[in-house]
Amino acid sequence: MIDQRGRNWLTKHIVSPIGRVLVRLRITASMITALGLIVTVIGALILANGHPVAAAFFIGLGGGIDGVDGTVARLTGTVSRRGAFLDTMSDRVGELAMFAGLAWYVSDDSLLVLLTIVSLGNSMLIPYVRSKAEAEGLDGKGGIMGRAERIILFCALIGPVGWDWWGPEVMLWPMVVLTGVTVLQRYWKAWVALR
Repeated sequence: MIDQRGRNWLTKHIVSPIGRVLVRLRITASMITALGLIVTVIGALILANGHPVAAAFFIGLGGGIDGVDGTVARLTGTVSRRGAFLDTMSDRVGELAMFAGLAWYVSDDSLLVLLTIVSLGNSMLIPYVRSKAEAEGLDGKGGIMGRAERIILFCALIGPVGWDWWGPEVMLWPMVVLTGVTVLQRYWKAWVALR
C-alpha cells in the first residue's frame, strides 16, 4: 500500500483542495464515482484498439477522479453505505474493463492473455479477501498492491509499450507476481488472526 505519510500528503495538498472545489460546484460523490468509471472504460476501449499511451492516460485519469469521491462525500456529510457500495462496485468494474481491454490488445499471444486473466483474478481476489476478513470482524487491509498501486503499475508500464520501449509482458509479469503476493499477504493475515 502507498505509504500512509504519502497518502496523507496527497489528501491534504491535492485531493482535499480538489474536493472543496467540486463541492462548491455542487458535484456529488456519486457523480464523481460514475465519471471515474466512464473515463476508465474509455481508456480500456482505447487500449483494446491498440493505443497504450492514450489508454494509460485515460485509465490513470479515471483512477485519479475516483480517488476524490470519498473526500467529497466526507466534506458534504453524505458518507453512506450505499455510496461505499457504489464505489466498490465501480472499482471492480473499472479493473475488469482495464484487463479486458488489455486482453483484447494482446489477444494474438495466448501466454499474455493467460497472464492478463491471472492478473485480473488476483486483482479481484485482493478486495474479496479483505471483505471476507472484515465480515469476520478482522482488519482486511494490507499487502503491497492496493487498488491505487495496481492502477499506477498498470499505467506506468503499459504506456511505454506504445513507444516500443518494451512489450506488454513487462507489465504483466510484475502484475501477476505482485498481486499474487498481495492475495497471500491478506489471506495469511486473516488466517493467523482467525486462529
